[in-house]
Amino acid sequence: MNDLDATDLEILKLLQQNASLTNKEISYKLHKSIATIHERIRRLKDQRYIKRIVAILDSKKINRNLIAFSHVLLNDHTANTLNNFEAEVAKFPEVMECFQMTGTFDFILRIATSDMEAYHHFYRNKLATLPNITTVQSFFVLSETKSDTAYPL
Repeated sequence: MNDLDATDLEILKLLQQNASLTNKEISYKLHKSIATIHERIRRLKDQRYIKRIVAILDSKKINRNLIAFSHVLLNDHTANTLNNFEAEVAKFPEVMECFQMTGTFDFILRIATSDMEAYHHFYRNKLATLPNITTVQSFFVLSETKSDTAYPL
């Protein structure tokens, strides 16, 4: 982050809160020219500070009412096994996030389905079919207190 100045950080803060802001709106908020803002955003994208711009949907409105965090333990920890597991779970649309972890379990998956029946179908017909899985322990979200995508800068 050493190559970012205060203006870059403010642009990133604004875009994390509302990525639909136009260059004109950002330039007005930061008292900079539209051309300056355009160039800085292009540079932030080129340098991969901004990886992508997305819309964050309301999971309930799109019938993804059940969120599970599944801890997965593999019985083999070779690079090939780990890479294959990651490649396979990345193909499943129900898997929203996959993190390789330290500690008791190898991976944590965030899984979104419509309901418990859909989760059961996902588990039985997709996740449980993958090789080298020893244990899957799933935890289901009862309520969401905070869900933020913005990093503090």
